[in-house]
Amino acid sequence: MAKAKIAVSLDSKVVEAVDRLVASDVFPNRSQAIESALKEKLDRMERRRLARECGKLDPRFEKALAEEGLSKELSDWPEY
Repeated sequence: MAKAKIAVSLDSKVVEAVDRLVASDVFPNRSQAIESALKEKLDRMERRRLARECGKLDPRFEKALAEEGLSKELSDWPEY
């Protein structure tokens, strides 16, 4: 994947914490550490959004929709 260079301003304590992680070989460099943190945050935000949207669903309606068109008689189902 192509990467883009950007400039960011960070609190000095955050930079020190990132540098400690790099020094202890948790990350190979600052860029990797910051990219990893951003990806993790974006993933969590997306999961929360999905959970919020799922919370808006009516389980009874969703079940009825999923079962729509299904025969109630097992004998009507094809054999596998």
